[in-house]
Amino acid sequence: MRHYDAIVIGAGSMGMAAGYYLARQGMKTLLLDSGDPPHQWGSHHGDTRIIRYAYGEGRLYVPLALRAKELWSELAEETGKRLFVQTGVLSAGLADAPFLREVQESAAQYSLPLEVLDAAEVGRRWPGIRLPAEFIGCFEPTSGVLYSEECIRAYRSRALACGAELRTGERVTGIRAERDGAIVQTQTDTYSGSTLLISAGAWNAGLLASLGLSLPLTPTRKTVSWFAADEQLYSADRFPAFLFTLADSMFYGFPSLDGAGVKVGRHDGGQPADPDLLDRTFGLYSSDEADTRSFLERFMPQAAGPLRQGKVCLYTYTPDEHFIIDRHPEYPHIVIAAGFSGHGFKFASAVGEAASQLITRGKSEIDLSLFAVTRF
Repeated sequence: MRHYDAIVIGAGSMGMAAGYYLARQGMKTLLLDSGDPPHQWGSHHGDTRIIRYAYGEGRLYVPLALRAKELWSELAEETGKRLFVQTGVLSAGLADAPFLREVQESAAQYSLPLEVLDAAEVGRRWPGIRLPAEFIGCFEPTSGVLYSEECIRAYRSRALACGAELRTGERVTGIRAERDGAIVQTQTDTYSGSTLLISAGAWNAGLLASLGLSLPLTPTRKTVSWFAADEQLYSADRFPAFLFTLADSMFYGFPSLDGAGVKVGRHDGGQPADPDLLDRTFGLYSSDEADTRSFLERFMPQAAGPLRQGKVCLYTYTPDEHFIIDRHPEYPHIVIAAGFSGHGFKFASAVGEAASQLITRGKSEIDLSLFAVTRF
C-alpha cells in the first residue's frame, strides 16, 4: 500500500488547486479522479465562469473573492495561459432587490469600483440590453470571465510539475478513517494518507456518509445554452458578463467570446439528480432551452437567435447555498470542500489554498466561519 502525506479525492475545481498548493509545499500528494480533468462529469465544464467581487450573496465572501483574484493572476503568470478576460459584470434588477443592495454595500465596505446606473443609462451604454424603467444596473468594471477548463489545466500542469501524482479514471469506492490518517480504496488500488481532502462535487454526500456525516447536499441537473447573437452588440470587447435577479428567478450569462454566441443559464430551479444516473441529454426538458430563450427575448432580444449548443451540468446545493469548507468534526486530518451551490468556481483558487492550509496548519488565513460543517 503506497502512503502519501495528502490524498485529494476529486481533482476538479477545488481539488486540483489544493493539490497544487499541497505539492508546492513539498507534501507527497496523490490526486484521484474518476474522470480525466477537465471533463464534463463534474461542475467545471462549459468553458467559462463569471468572477465578481462586490458579492450579492453576502459581503463575507469578498475577502475570499479578492484572494481568488490574486491567485488566478499568479497562476496565469506562472503558466503563461490566458485564464481571465476583463469584460466587467452587470448585475441588474429592481432597485430594492436584496441582492443588488448587498452588491452595493459590499462594494462600499471594501472600496470596490462599482457604477450604479438607471435603466436608460444601461441602454445607452449597452444597446443590446432592454431594461424596464424601474430596473437599475450595478456595473463592476474590474470583474469578468474565467476560462474554467483552462484554469484546471493550468493547475494540473503546475501540480504535476511540483511532484503531485494524478491518477485519472480511478473511482473511489471506500474510505476508512483512522486516528492518524485514512485508507482510500479505489476500483483498482488502495492508498493510505496522513491527511485527506474530500472534494468530489456531486459525489461528496456518499463519500462523507461513509465517514459518519450525513450532510444536506443536493446534486441538481442544470443547463446552459449558447445562442447566435448580433456580434456588433454582444461581442466580449463591447458587452459585459451579466446577472439578473428577477422576482421569481435568477439568470446569468456571458458575452460572445470568440464568436461562440451569448451563453445564458438559469441559476435557480433545475431537477434533483443522482450524479451516477444523470441524463445529460440537452433538451430532455422543454425548459432546457425555453427558460433562457424567454429571458433573452425579454431583456436582450438581438441575442435570442438560433440555439447553437446546450450543455447539461451539475450544481450541488446546500440549504443556505453557502459552501462547506471545514475539517471533519471527528477526524481533523480530513478536510471537506463541498456544496458550492452553483457559485463556487470563481473561488476555486482561494478555496484550494485554504483547504491546503487546513491540512498543513489546521487553520486558514481566510475566515471560513461562514462555511462551517457544524452549522448543519
